[in-house]
Amino acid sequence: MSRTNDFARLEDFDAARDELTATRRHLHAHPELSYDERETAAFVADKLEGWGYEVTRGIGGHGVVARLRSGSGERSIAIRADMDALPITEETGLPYASAVSGRMHACGHDGHTTMLLGAAEYLARTRRFSGTVNLIFQPAEEGGNPSGARAMIEDGLFERFPFDAIFGLHNHPGAPEGHILTRSGPIMAAGDTVAITVRGKGGHASRPHLSIDPVMVACSLVMALQTVVSRSVDPTQTAVVTVGAIHAGEASNVIPDTARMLLSVRSFDPAVRALLETRIRDLATAHAAGYGAGVEIDYQHGYPVVVNAEAETAFAREVATELVGEAGVSTCTLIPGSEDFAYFLEHKPGSFLRLGNGVGSAMLHNAKYDFADASLTVGAALWARLAERYLQ
Repeated sequence: MSRTNDFARLEDFDAARDELTATRRHLHAHPELSYDERETAAFVADKLEGWGYEVTRGIGGHGVVARLRSGSGERSIAIRADMDALPITEETGLPYASAVSGRMHACGHDGHTTMLLGAAEYLARTRRFSGTVNLIFQPAEEGGNPSGARAMIEDGLFERFPFDAIFGLHNHPGAPEGHILTRSGPIMAAGDTVAITVRGKGGHASRPHLSIDPVMVACSLVMALQTVVSRSVDPTQTAVVTVGAIHAGEASNVIPDTARMLLSVRSFDPAVRALLETRIRDLATAHAAGYGAGVEIDYQHGYPVVVNAEAETAFAREVATELVGEAGVSTCTLIPGSEDFAYFLEHKPGSFLRLGNGVGSAMLHNAKYDFADASLTVGAALWARLAERYLQ
């Protein structure tokens, strides 16, 4: 049995700090959107092949899976990083800012990829484990449906690269750089999108009695929808119903035929998720009918709840505490954002962690966001130590 100090430590990555920073900034300057991560995937795969990994390209699109075996152990672990950027124009003014107009690594996937590459190099060089390491570099996390995780699963990820447990992480603006957050059970929300089209009867603005005004119906429905959470969901549960957009009409003196509403619906429990759909459908239909209008509802199920397994989360927390000390690890609050890592956890036990990006960091999906390079060595060391400990 290996001793605790035989596993990867933070100081083992000090010499790699400059290289990791350069890699991260290279990826940041060359962002690629979901389903189009060709150059990023090639960059990643070439490095992994150079370190001696068995690399398979083109899994679920531009996904890359790298396998490394050492010793005679039969256990197998998977660690995932995402690679895609967002359709946002960067406003950081940094010297390594995006070189592509309208594309930006505004969610930190450049950092996630770099940290896993850092761990990959270390594991290939030291090989202080017994078993199989599977490194998953996933495309299209931001892609919605179909997502990169689902695409890789449907392309035979579990059958072609079997593993016992899977781990991933996301950077966390608002927490100190390098601080590690864990949570057992639900951690990130299911995210559904709803389009409601209210169908009325258009006419002249001066004669509203001859029309059925869909704008008025839609505005009234916005307020009614706020009762779904406050009056239908158990107060001990957490849910969000947000109307993010209303589109109707083009002129002040015309009552249009239709109004279209776009909703974001978040929940942390499958039963609550189903309840929200039922209540939104019933309320929208009945509310519009009360005004003589009709509705068409397009309810799109997005990513499911990210549910961390208890044993794997306890293990990850133990490893994190060994690495950075008790003061550097805390319990994460529920996060209403969504993550397609949830699809992996529906099939395999594992845990999704959070890594601090700085107390003053710009929020995710913001044009001024940047990944904190000070967290790179922490993330790389965490993945290396976690793999070594799991496969000791």
